Amino acid sequence: MELSFILNELGEERENYFNAVSPPIIQSSNFTFNTVTALRQAMADEFDTNLYSRGQNPTLSILRKKLAALDGADDALIFSSGIGAISVPLLALLKSGDHIVAVESPYSWTIKLFKELLPKFGINTTFIDGTVYENFETAVTPQTRLIFLESPNTFSYELQDIKKVAAFARSRGIISMIDNSYCSPIYQQPINMGIDLVAQSATKYIGGHSDVVAGVLTGSKELIRHIFDHEFMNLGPAISPHSAWLLLRGLRTLPLRLQRSFESTGIITQWLQNQEHIQQVIWPFSAGFKQTQLAHEQMQGCGGLFSFSLKNSSFKKIEAFCNNLQHILLAVSWGGHESLILPSIASISEQEYEATDERLQLIRMYVGLEDTEYLIQDLKQALAKI
Repeated sequence: MELSFILNELGEERENYFNAVSPPIIQSSNFTFNTVTALRQAMADEFDTNLYSRGQNPTLSILRKKLAALDGADDALIFSSGIGAISVPLLALLKSGDHIVAVESPYSWTIKLFKELLPKFGINTTFIDGTVYENFETAVTPQTRLIFLESPNTFSYELQDIKKVAAFARSRGIISMIDNSYCSPIYQQPINMGIDLVAQSATKYIGGHSDVVAGVLTGSKELIRHIFDHEFMNLGPAISPHSAWLLLRGLRTLPLRLQRSFESTGIITQWLQNQEHIQQVIWPFSAGFKQTQLAHEQMQGCGGLFSFSLKNSSFKKIEAFCNNLQHILLAVSWGGHESLILPSIASISEQEYEATDERLQLIRMYVGLEDTEYLIQDLKQALAKI
C-alpha cells in the first residue's frame, strides 16, 4: 500500500461527510440505533461498532486504519498516552507468575511499569543489555511470556537486532513487543521484521505539533482484539475525537517533517563533532556510532533526536550551557516543530551527580523544523559562554 494513499485517502469515505477534504470531528460520546436488535448486536461487539466513544468513534476509526497500514499491521488501538500503549497490553496479556525479558534503560515510565506496577500482580522482569543477542537466550525462562525491546533507546540509542530477537521469540512461543517511538513507522517497520506488537508515542512525530498526547499499538487482529475486549475497555484509555483529528492532521505532513528533521540533525551533529568543547555525539547515523551497521540495516532514516556531552563535564557546566540557550527550548519530549534540549541531570540533584557516570553527562537534543544555521548559532553562543 503506497504511503501517499495511506496518509491522504485510506479510510476517508468523503461522500459520507459532504465531500469535505478533511474528516469531521465526530464529537459525540454516544450513538443511536433504530432497533433493539441492532443495539444488542453493537453491545455484543464494540470492536468494530460505534456504540460509545470509550471504545470506538468514526474519527478514531479513520486514524486506526491509517496507523495500522503505516506499520504493515492488521489493526491498531489508540491510547491517551504512549505509556498507555505499553501498559494496557501487558496487563491484558500477562498473568501472575509470568516473566518478561526487557532491554535495560527503556523509557522512564516503562521502567516504573516493570519495576513497580507489574510486580504487584506477580509479574517480574529481567533487564538485559539488548545490544548482545545472546543475552536474550540466556535470560529467557520457562515462565517468560514477553520480550520487550526499545530500538533505539531515546537517550543513548542502543539498538537490538530486531529480526533475530523476533525469530527467537517466535521459536519459543513468546510475544515480542517494541517501543518504536524513536523511528516512527516511516523509518522502521518492526512488524515486517517479525515483531508481534509495536507501540509508539503518537505525541511525538505522529502528532508533530506539540498539542496532543497519545499512544499507538499495532499488531495482529487477534492480539489487538484481545487487548481491546479486556483491559482496554476496562481501564478506559481512549482518546477524544478531537485528539484523533489532531493526529490525522499530523499524518498529512509526517514524511516531510521527518525528512527535514533528519537532514538538519545530520548537519548539526557533524558541526558539534568538530567543536572543541564537545566530548562526544551519539546519533545512530553519525560517524563512529558503535552499531552503525545495524542501524542502516534496520532503519531507513533516523529521528531528529541525539545526545552529546561536554568536555570536562560537570553538573554546573551542563546547567550553565542549557540555561544559556536562547532559542532551543528546555523541555521533555520531542517530535514537534520546535527544537528542544534535555540534560540527563534534570532528573537528579547536584548531590546525586556522579562525574564518572557518562549517562548523567548526556545532553539530549531534538532538532525541529527551524533553519539549521539558526540552531547552530544558538549552540555556538551557549558553548562560548562556558
